[in-house]
Amino acid sequence: MGTAKVKTNATYGFLKAMGNRQGPHALACEFVGTSLALWFGLPVPDFAVLNLEQIDCFPLPRKAHTQPGPAFVSKFVPGQTWKQSVEELERLENPMDITRLVVFDNWVRNCDRHPPNLATRNPNYRNVYLANTDSAERSRLYAIDHTHCFDCGRDLSPGLADIGNVRDEGVYGLFPEFAPFIDPGEIAWCGAMLKSLDPAIVHDLAATIPREWDVRDEARAALVELIVMRAGYLADKMDKGWGVSWWHPPAE
Repeated sequence: MGTAKVKTNATYGFLKAMGNRQGPHALACEFVGTSLALWFGLPVPDFAVLNLEQIDCFPLPRKAHTQPGPAFVSKFVPGQTWKQSVEELERLENPMDITRLVVFDNWVRNCDRHPPNLATRNPNYRNVYLANTDSAERSRLYAIDHTHCFDCGRDLSPGLADIGNVRDEGVYGLFPEFAPFIDPGEIAWCGAMLKSLDPAIVHDLAATIPREWDVRDEARAALVELIVMRAGYLADKMDKGWGVSWWHPPAE
């Protein structure tokens, strides 16, 4: 993505611009995915879409270059990426959000934290972010980086809402170290949230994707359909025990 740390008129932030090698649809996935994470009650850095002027454009790796136009920017939150230890997870002030993050990644089919098939893609521990808190002994889990939601980095297309995607049985986001923290009560809360999803919210969100990011109307409609239908599909599965019976190891 060529993500750059930038200084805004308010604070530091991370900027993802047009011209990146993943294409403009990655920006749309970042914007929609992060917006849904916020709706789902997950902590996310403050974010916005801002207009990058020509004078502020800069080179990217591998001979790419940012382009002027709408860019995604998120506030810099001091902290560190997860080092893969259970001890770090035990020090979280919001351990319930581990369950919520896993359910969220399954809802939006986010292959860029822990993918369903490790033969095709490696886990990305850098996308588990532990923010600093007022206590040196505690950190806070944040949901970051959603460029690979919905179709794993492919361009959004009218085929996005195919039944195979809606009923995708892969398990996303479930690092083995997360399993002991999966909470049945939190899964029930997640199921209730997914059932409560108002399609109008998703329609409005898709409508705000900047036109410059080149997501056509047919693809926007398919994106809305996937998000809404998959929410209902996962909620029904959770009612039948999905996420409890084998995500959560039995107590010894």
